[in-house]
Amino acid sequence: MGFGWQELLIILVIVALIFGTKKLRNIGSDLGGAVKGFKDSITNDPSENLDTEDTEKSEQHSESDSEKG
Repeated sequence: MGFGWQELLIILVIVALIFGTKKLRNIGSDLGGAVKGFKDSITNDPSENLDTEDTEKSEQHSESDSEKG
């Protein structure tokens, strides 16, 4: 036996009264940001991230070597 829309509405009202609408809004935005970050990490090719990191590290090392010399 599942929940109908009336039961879900009652549960939503009780949760809103307990946590407050501002807190629920913050939780929703945090959860949305987490889901977006997860989707971005899944869709990006991991080898592209490694290549970018390697390039940035080699540029930093070459800059520090030129300053020392």
